[in-house]
This record gives sequence, structure tokens and C-alpha cells, in this order.
Amino acid sequence: MLTIYRDTGQSLRTIRSLELPKEVIWIDLHDPSDDEKTLVQERSGFHIPSREALSEIEASSRLAVEDGIIYLSTPLVALGDGNDPHLTPVGFILSQSLLVTVRFDELPAFATVAERVRRDATLRSGAGIFTALLEAIVDRGADVLERLESELNKVSRSVFRGDPNKLYKTVRSSAALRHALVVIGRIGDRLSQAREVLLGVDRVVPYVLGLKQAWIVPEFEDRLGAVAKDVASLNAFDDHLTNKVQFLLDAVLGFINIAQNDLFKVLTIVSVVGIPPTIVVGVYGMNFKFMPELNWTWGYPFGLAMVLLSVLLPLAWLKWRGWF
Repeated sequence: MLTIYRDTGQSLRTIRSLELPKEVIWIDLHDPSDDEKTLVQERSGFHIPSREALSEIEASSRLAVEDGIIYLSTPLVALGDGNDPHLTPVGFILSQSLLVTVRFDELPAFATVAERVRRDATLRSGAGIFTALLEAIVDRGADVLERLESELNKVSRSVFRGDPNKLYKTVRSSAALRHALVVIGRIGDRLSQAREVLLGVDRVVPYVLGLKQAWIVPEFEDRLGAVAKDVASLNAFDDHLTNKVQFLLDAVLGFINIAQNDLFKVLTIVSVVGIPPTIVVGVYGMNFKFMPELNWTWGYPFGLAMVLLSVLLPLAWLKWRGWF
């Protein structure tokens, strides 16, 4: 899909000249067709990269300048509010008068800036749109990290404190621990995606500022500098959350090991306690002709007492040894 911003009524498809009107400051290509890419290339003179080219990870492929035109790419998170967030490549092609973006998924930051362009007449250049997009991406990243922190705090409370309405009973059931592992794994995956986005922005901003292009006015330089500072603080916060994820993962796995050890301890106690009564019952189950207890009036209760005593004595000894 091809979207033109600040189009004064002349459609890009009906402009016969190869030069774009000055009113066009941003062309957004969302999962473009070959015809749309060819059209924009002919009208703007920019080379429109493919999805495969935007997905390359080496710095020379993500950051480049050709004939004064800046080519940038970075991964962003699509479907960040859904159940299947994933990284998607995004390309920025920036010149003095025009910004062309190439993306393949819906991205909230683009929708936010598009709405701002429609109602804010002060955005009059591609550099301004580019700066606004990076600011929106960083704001979005901060919101995601704050939400992940809240989810981590909930997991931490459930693991270490149990039900807040029943403080005396800490959650240790297998189902609760399994659920905690799933949540921690999902949060860890989201943090990894956030780190890739922040790393991409952290490469883009210093590169653009280092080019010292005259058409990037001091206002945009200051705003891009603020974006770089925000990214640095978010990277530190991401490190903190990553460490917390690792701590909770180790804690949950530790509780699982403790639960398994408790299970084996119970089985061991049961097997040890079961041996003496088995011996007693085996003795009185032998078929000998002369067994004095058979003629006792209290022989049967005596046999039951022996069985009971053979159970209680090992239990008392194990309790004294601190096994349970």
C-alpha cells in the first residue's frame, strides 16, 4: 500500500514529471507491490530495497549514504500488543526534502506519526518526520518495558509470596510453577525483541548525526540527541529487567527441584517405614505347626500392635533425624 503525506490533491500516480511536488514530504510504503516500488523509484530517484535487503544484519547494509541520500534500516516489533509479536524490518530513505519508509507490517508508531502529520502543519520536512518516527518508536519501547516490568513484578509476587489474600500459603504447586515458567519465557522473548529494536535505533541516531548534513537543522539535532539519551536509559532498564528475568527463572527452577526432592523424600520415607511392618506380617504369615501366639487370647491384638509399633518407631527416628 502506498500512502503520500502532504499531497495537495495531485496523486503521485498522475504526476507525469519525474520530480515530486514540494508538498510531498513523506511516502510510506506498507508491504508494497512491485508496481508501487517501481513508481516511487521513478518519481523520487531513490532505490527501494527489498525485504531481504532490509533484513540483513551487518552495519554496512543497515547504514549507508549514496549521492547524499541516507539509507537506513532497523528491526521493529509488529503485533506488540498481541499474542504473537515478531520482529519486522523497516527501511528509512532520507533526503533533504523527502522521507520514504518501507515496512511490511502494521506499526503503532507509524500510525501515531501519520495522525500527527495530518493535524500538525509545522512538520514540513522529511527530517522532521524521521525525527518524529524515532521519538514515537522510543516512546513505544518505553511503554513496552514498563508493561513488562509490571508483569515481572506479578510473577515475582506469585513465586515468592503466593496469593496476596493468603499470605500464609506460598504458591508452590506444579501448575503454578509451570505457568510462571511460561510467563517468564514470554517476557524474556519480548525483552530480547525490545533490545534488538533499541540496538537498531542506537545505531541509526549517531550515524545520522555524524553525517553533519546541513539540512538537519539544530532543532532536529537536539531532538535526535534526546532520542539517543532516551535509548541509553532504556538499554540500562532493559538490562535490569533481563537480570530480573534470569533471577526469577533460576528461582522457579530451584523451587521445581525442591518440589522434586520433597517427592523423592516422601517416597523414601514410605519405603523405609514400610519395611518393618512387612517383616512382622511376614513372620506371622509363616505356616509353622507350633506358633505360641495362635493360642493366646490377645494374640491378634498383639500382632496388630507389633505392626503399628514397627511403623511408629521408624517414623519417630526419621523425625528425630530431621527428615520431615
